[in-house]
Amino acid sequence: MPLPIYFDYAATTPLAPEVLNEMTPFFLENFGNASSRHHAYGWLAEEAVEEAKERITKAFKCKKNEVVFTSGATESINLALKGFVHLNPDYQIISCETEHKANLEVVSDLAKKNVKTILLGVDNQGEISLEKLEEELQKGKSLVTVMWVNNETGLVHRISEILKLKEKYDFVLHVDATQAVGKIPIDFSDIDFLSFSAHKIYGPKGMGALIIKDSHKISPQILGGGQQRNFRSGTLNIPGIVGLGKATELASNRIGDFNTHCEKLKLTLESEIIKIYPKARINSPSAQRVSNISNICFEGLDGEDLMLKLHKVAISNGSACNSATMFPSHVLTAMGINEADAFASLRFSFGWGNSEKDLEVFFENLKKVLG
Repeated sequence: MPLPIYFDYAATTPLAPEVLNEMTPFFLENFGNASSRHHAYGWLAEEAVEEAKERITKAFKCKKNEVVFTSGATESINLALKGFVHLNPDYQIISCETEHKANLEVVSDLAKKNVKTILLGVDNQGEISLEKLEEELQKGKSLVTVMWVNNETGLVHRISEILKLKEKYDFVLHVDATQAVGKIPIDFSDIDFLSFSAHKIYGPKGMGALIIKDSHKISPQILGGGQQRNFRSGTLNIPGIVGLGKATELASNRIGDFNTHCEKLKLTLESEIIKIYPKARINSPSAQRVSNISNICFEGLDGEDLMLKLHKVAISNGSACNSATMFPSHVLTAMGINEADAFASLRFSFGWGNSEKDLEVFFENLKKVLG
C-alpha cells in the first residue's frame, strides 16, 4: 500500500541525506566516547562535538560554551525552566495559554511547588498582549517563557518587541524556537535560554539542545558524570550531535529558499480550499505566520472524520503530542474559537518534499470527499 502524501512536516521531518552521510561514520568506525581523553577514538568524538557546536554558534550567534545537548526540545524546556527556578525560587514565571504542552506542563508542575506562575491570554489571532505582559513584569524577578512560532497555527510571536521590554524590565527570557529554526533567522544575543529539536529540521529524532547564556547558572536535572559542564550528565550521543549540527547549518543557510518554496504552496492551499469549500476559513489569518504552517477550519464538518477520509494525504488536527486526546485544541480554544470549530480544524505543514503536484492530488481527494 503506497504511503499518503505527507503534509505534516511540523510534526516531524525525514532525515536529510547530507545529515545521514555525516552521522553514519559515528555509528560505525568512529564510535568513541567523547569523554575518553586518552586515545584517538575519544579525540575524534570530541572533535565532532566541537564542530557541531561551531555550526550552531554560526547559525544562532551564540558561543560554543553556551550549547548544551539534550534529547530534544521537551528536555531542553524542562532543564531551562526547572533548572533556573531551582536556583531562583523568588522569580515568577510568565507564559501564555497557547504554548506547547512541553512548556505548559512544566509551568503547571512548578505552580504546584509554590512557584508563582502567570499564563497570559491571547487575542483571536493567538497573539499575547504586550501591554498585559508589561503589567505582570517585576523588574529583575520574572522569567518569561514563550515559543517563537506556534506549532499549530504558525503564528510568529513578536520576540523583537518582547526583547525591547526586556531592556526595560531586566527579565530572563526563554524562547522555544522549535518551529522557528529554518524559517526565521535566529539571533541569541539578547536571549537567555533557547530550546530546539533536530527532528523538525531534517535531523535525527531524540536530539536537541538548550542554549544557555554563559552568565547564567541552572540546576542540572540529570545527574551523573558531570558531562557538559555538569548541566546535563550522560554519555554524549555523538551521531545525534553530529546530525543536529549539520541539520542546523543546513536549515540556517536555506531559510530564504525554504520560505519561497513553502509560502507558494501555502497560499495555493488556502485559496483553493476556500474555493472548494467556501465555509472554510484560515485560523490566525491576520497574524504574521511562518511559511510552512496553515491551520484551516472546515466549519460544519467533523475534522477527525474528514482527516480519515482524506486518506491520500497525511495531515493532523493539531500538535502530534496531543493526538491521543479527545479534547479540542487548547491553542484554538484559547483564541476564542468554539469547540465545534476547533474540532473542525486541521493543520497542514509543508516541507522540501512537497510540490504543486501534491496539492493537485489533495484537491481532487478533497472534492471527492466533500462530494
